[in-house]
Amino acid sequence: MTERLLLDEHYSATIAHALRERGHDVVAVVADPDLRGASDAEIFQWAAEHGRRIVTENIKDFRPLLMQAQASDGMTAALLLVSPRRFPRGRGDRSSAIVTALEAWLGASTPRSVEDWLV
Repeated sequence: MTERLLLDEHYSATIAHALRERGHDVVAVVADPDLRGASDAEIFQWAAEHGRRIVTENIKDFRPLLMQAQASDGMTAALLLVSPRRFPRGRGDRSSAIVTALEAWLGASTPRSVEDWLV
């Protein structure tokens, strides 16, 4: 099954667009008027309802949401966590590096867990 991704608000819609051009199902929070400005809990719920894995570097907020959903047997959105050290803002062509890394992750045949890391 192909992963369907939701890029958190700190990722440009151009990343989602570039990945869609390569045949991947990716949407960006910033490109959806219903999601822009939504709380992390609302984004998590939306992703769970729509079967999307959240790509985020906001680990401190999304990991507790995941743990809470798992503990309550609620709807769960999988996470793809991104280290801001690996992809620092304001340095070089961050978007291109993220597109490359996401495409490699999407194309990998390794088993996926509900919480994974982009490397």
